[in-house]
Amino acid sequence: MRNSEDDLKVDIQARQTPTPHPDDKFGGHEARLALERKLLWKIDLRMSILIVIYVLNYLDRNNIGAARLKGFEKDLKLQGQEFPTLLSILYVGYIIMQIPSNMFLNWIGKPSLYLPFCMILRRRITHEILPWIPAFFPGALFLLSKWYKREEIGVRTAILYCGNLTSNAFGALIASGILSGMDGTLGHAAWRWLFYIEGALTVFVAICAVFILPDFPATTRWLSEEERELAMLRMEEDALVGDQGETETGGRFTGLLLAITDWRVWWLSFALTAQVVALSFNAYFPTLSATMGFSSTVSLLLCAPPFAFAALAAFYLSRHSDKTGERFYHIISSFLLGIIGFVIAISTMNTAARYVSLFLMAQSYAGFVVLYAWMSNSFPRPPSKRAVAIALINAFSQLGNVAGSYVFPSMWGPTYRNSYAICISTSGVAIIMCWIFRLHLQNLNAKLDREEEEKGIKQKGFRYLL
Repeated sequence: MRNSEDDLKVDIQARQTPTPHPDDKFGGHEARLALERKLLWKIDLRMSILIVIYVLNYLDRNNIGAARLKGFEKDLKLQGQEFPTLLSILYVGYIIMQIPSNMFLNWIGKPSLYLPFCMILRRRITHEILPWIPAFFPGALFLLSKWYKREEIGVRTAILYCGNLTSNAFGALIASGILSGMDGTLGHAAWRWLFYIEGALTVFVAICAVFILPDFPATTRWLSEEERELAMLRMEEDALVGDQGETETGGRFTGLLLAITDWRVWWLSFALTAQVVALSFNAYFPTLSATMGFSSTVSLLLCAPPFAFAALAAFYLSRHSDKTGERFYHIISSFLLGIIGFVIAISTMNTAARYVSLFLMAQSYAGFVVLYAWMSNSFPRPPSKRAVAIALINAFSQLGNVAGSYVFPSMWGPTYRNSYAICISTSGVAIIMCWIFRLHLQNLNAKLDREEEEKGIKQKGFRYLL
């Protein structure tokens, strides 16, 4: 097995040997740019189905918070800590299944079949077995990392994650309509109709996705040979090494071994987990909105604007992060605004101020999205390691959702000061850990600079985004 010094020698030799310009095979630079724009448009159009799936995915997961306002706990005779326990159980399967799921996805190379299949199973199988179905989000992140370069993936991750934020915004509107108008229809409670209607829609969209989603660049059939070659070349140029054959040198479990022995994977896992706890207000957002004293229907309607604002903030922040090639300051600026929102919520019971605090809390998802992009950028090759790293970090962070299910108990309401204090603390931990990670990447980039300077290389190679 080659070591890093051997890789550097090969890289130096390759850059010193005159070779034809890669754009020549596409008819020159301008022709390549035109083909690349066409390719990106085609991929973006097909990837957009992921947003719809993600919206429905989170509608399914978050409607339990809305159902809580319309008799869910009473009908199921839930008492004490049984409701948060119900929420926490949901994440057990996500934690267990994400790593083998992404490993299998990388091996099978057919996300167009695998991801929709997981979504259909998720809705067809009862909620008691539901947690054991593999998660959709890490697979979608890995699929994006197979098609988009570092300066492109941030905004695409944001657009995907806007599915989550949009579901929080418009899910509350949909829930308010169903919960207020279908109680007793065909003898069923309104909260049951909430699950029936949204579940049926999820299955329909998942079936459509089978015919729309792309696979990986090397296995997608509806690309022309020229488009396929360009798609693979783009990823090779982005990391200065090929994506599959040139970097996959071990067995089927090599990616798993590389990921679990890399301390950076675990560091980001803990950082993301801390911020997930800080975002635990998400599952209780209708409850927090209801503390302003309005009816359940109005409280649900008031949930929409903060998350619509968060979706816009996530798109803008991620797009700006891609353009500037900077991650850390974009992340912490959003997290700090979220902390300000928590502080306002603790400090006052004024209705207007508390509603403003909900906007500030919700926008902290913007920094969370940039953190996901940073995560993908930090483990470029081999793809088997990247697949496991993305799944491991995201799976581990679900422990934050398990803990977060207990952060907003009813006995701490209506002020929830203790809950907000926990969110402030965990968000602060995430900021500190991101700062230390940035220092580490700075040192790695400086080391690469020194090595290339010693070898007399003028053309810069791969660098980590800070």
